[in-house]
Amino acid sequence: MAQIVTIDPVTRIEGHLRIDVEIENGVVKDAWSSGTMFRGFEMLLKGKHPWDAQQVTERICGVCPLVHGTASSYCLDDAMDVDLPDNARLIRNLCLGANFIQSHILHFYTLAALDYVDVTAVLNYSGSDPALLALKGKIAALAESNDLYFFLPRYTSDDYISDPELATILVGHYVQALEARKKAQEMLSIYYGRMPSFVGTIPGGVTVQPTLDNIEAFLNRLNDLRFWIDNVYVQDIVTIAGVPAYAPFMKVGDSGGNYLAYGGFDLDTSGREKFLPGGYILGNNVGAVQDFDESKIFEYVEHSWYTDDCSQPPADGKTDPEVGKKDAYSFIKSPRYDDDHMEVGPMARMLVMAGRELAGDYPKTLLPLIDQVGLTDAVNTLVSEGAFGILPRHAMRAFECKLIADKMVDWLAELQKGVGEPIWDPKGKDIPGDSRGMGLVEGPRGALGHWITIGGKKIDNYQCVVPTTWNASPRDKEGQRGPIETSLIGIPVPDPENPINVVRCVRSFDPCLACAIHVIHPEHNGVKEFRVI
Repeated sequence: MAQIVTIDPVTRIEGHLRIDVEIENGVVKDAWSSGTMFRGFEMLLKGKHPWDAQQVTERICGVCPLVHGTASSYCLDDAMDVDLPDNARLIRNLCLGANFIQSHILHFYTLAALDYVDVTAVLNYSGSDPALLALKGKIAALAESNDLYFFLPRYTSDDYISDPELATILVGHYVQALEARKKAQEMLSIYYGRMPSFVGTIPGGVTVQPTLDNIEAFLNRLNDLRFWIDNVYVQDIVTIAGVPAYAPFMKVGDSGGNYLAYGGFDLDTSGREKFLPGGYILGNNVGAVQDFDESKIFEYVEHSWYTDDCSQPPADGKTDPEVGKKDAYSFIKSPRYDDDHMEVGPMARMLVMAGRELAGDYPKTLLPLIDQVGLTDAVNTLVSEGAFGILPRHAMRAFECKLIADKMVDWLAELQKGVGEPIWDPKGKDIPGDSRGMGLVEGPRGALGHWITIGGKKIDNYQCVVPTTWNASPRDKEGQRGPIETSLIGIPVPDPENPINVVRCVRSFDPCLACAIHVIHPEHNGVKEFRVI
C-alpha cells in the first residue's frame, strides 16, 4: 500500500522547502516539491531608481548576495549600454570565483557531509595523529555534556561511514572547511569590502582599483585554498564515491537527463566567450550539447500560487500571488526551456563542459581532471547508461571548484598587467528614459537571470529566475515534474519513518529557497503571513 511521507521543512538547506513523497514497496513512486513562502522582491522594486536594484536584490538571500548583485550589475550594464572595462570584468570574475569556492565548500562539508559520516565514530579513534586526537577530545567533551546535536542528522542510517579512522579524518576536514570558507570570504572582501551585502560592483564596473598589494593578498589566500581543494575536498569526494554502500547513488537521483547552463565567467569584455561554456543537454545525451537561446525560457504557474496571467517569459514576468489557487502547491514558479524542465547547477555546467570537450568545441579541461582522480570508468558507465545521480552531483561541484580556483590564477595575472587601467565606464550613471536589460550569470547553485524594464528613468518591471526556481519547481502546464521531483522517483526508502535517502537527494542540489521565494509586503516592506492548508 502506498504511503505519503512529508518532510517539512527539509533541514540543512537555505529556506523553507517541503517535500512530499509517495512510497510504495520501499521506493518513491511520486514526489511534490513545495516552496512555502511568497517572494515579493520584484514587486518591491517597481518605481525605484534602477541603481537600487543591485542593492535590493542582494538582500534576496543572506547566502547568495554576491551572485545576485553580480547578475544585477550585468543587467544594468546591459540596460545602460555599458562598455565594461577589462579590469572590472576580471575583478567581477575573481570575486564571483571566491564566492563559488566558499559556497561549494559550505555545501559539501557543512550541509551535506553529515548525511554520510557517523560523527560519534570519532569517539573510537585509536590513532596517534595529534590533530585528530585533539578533535576526538573536543567531540568527547561535547558528548559528555550531551551537546552533539548540531553534528547529528535528523535521520540516521546503517550505511554511514563508521570506521573510526576514516570518520575522524572526514570530521577533521569538516572543521578545516570553516577556515577554508573564511579565506574565500576574505578574498572577495579585498575588492568588494564586505560580505554579505557587498558594495564593490556597480553599474558600469567596480569600485576598488587593483594594486600589486591587493593582488598579492588575494593570491596568497587563493594558493592556500587551491592546495586544500586538491588534497582534501576533491579527495574526500572520491573517497565517499568509493564506499560500496553508496554505489547506488551514482545513478539514483537522476533528474531526468535535461541540463542547462547559461555560461559563466566572461573571458572578454563582449561577454561572448565564457570560461564555463553555455548550452543545454536533453535526455542525458552529453555528446550532443546544443546552443542556449534565452528567448526559449518561459515560466509557468499552473501549479504555483500566482494568478494565471503570471505565466510569462521572464522579461515580461509578473509576480501576483493567488493563495488557495486550485491545483497549486508551491510559491515557486515552473521555468522551462523550450517547454522542457532543466536541472541547473554544477553538474549541468560540468556535463555541458564535458560535452563541448568531447565535440572539440572547448579545450580539454574537465576530462583530464576526471581521469586524474580515477573516475573515468565510472563516468563512462554513467554516460553509457544515461543516469547521473546524487554522488555525481557532489563530484561535479568539487571538480568545478578546482577548475575555477585554478583559472583564477590566470585572471590575477591579467589583472596585474592592467594595474592603473580604468575600472568603470561612466555610462553606468546615465539612466535611460526607457530601456530593457538582462543579466545572465552562473552562480554556485546554477543559472541565474535578472531582467529589468526601465520606464521614465524608474524601474517599471524587474524579474529574477534563480537556480532553485529551476530545480525545485513544481509541475508545469503539462504535468511535467520539476528536476528535484523527478530525481526523487525511484529513491529507496526501506523505512518510511527514516527517509534519509530522500533528503540526501534533495540536498545534493543545494537548494536555496530564500532565493526562490520571499515574504515582503510591496507597500511597507513588512513580512506577510500566509496560512496554507
